[in-house]
Amino acid sequence: MKAEEALRFHNQVCFPLYAAANAVVRAYRPLLQDLDLTYLQYMTLMLLWEHKQMSVKALGQQMSLDSGTLTPLLKRLESKGLVSRARDTEDERVRLIAVTPAGMALRNKAKNIPGQLACSLGVDAAQAETIKHTCEQLLAVLADEQA
Repeated sequence: MKAEEALRFHNQVCFPLYAAANAVVRAYRPLLQDLDLTYLQYMTLMLLWEHKQMSVKALGQQMSLDSGTLTPLLKRLESKGLVSRARDTEDERVRLIAVTPAGMALRNKAKNIPGQLACSLGVDAAQAETIKHTCEQLLAVLADEQA
C-alpha cells in the first residue's frame, strides 16, 4: 500500500478494533446493570471466580491493566463487599485479592450473561472464537514489541 493510501481513515485497522471494543462494552452495560457492575469489575470477578484469590500483580497481568487502573477498581469491588484485599503473609509487599461469599453469589446471577451477549452480537461460536484468536495474536505481537 502506498504511503498516501496508508493514511486514509478507511484503511486503518486500529479504528474498527477501537470502535468494536467500545461497542462490546456498551452491549454489556444493560446485562451488568442488575449486578451493579461495570465491565471491568465483571471481568475481574470472572478471574476471581476461577482462581478464588490472586495477587494484584497477577490480576493486572491477566487483564493487561496497570495498578493505576486496577487499584481503584479493586477498592470499589471491596466497598461493595465482593472482594477482600490483604497482604500476603509470606511477602508483605504482595497484595492478595480474594472473592468474598457475596462475590461468589454473583456468579450464579451472571451465568446467563455470556449467552445473552453472544445473541446480541449476532456471531456464532466459531466466529466468536476466530475474533478472540485474532485479537489474542495481535495482543501477543504488540506485547513482544513493547518488551
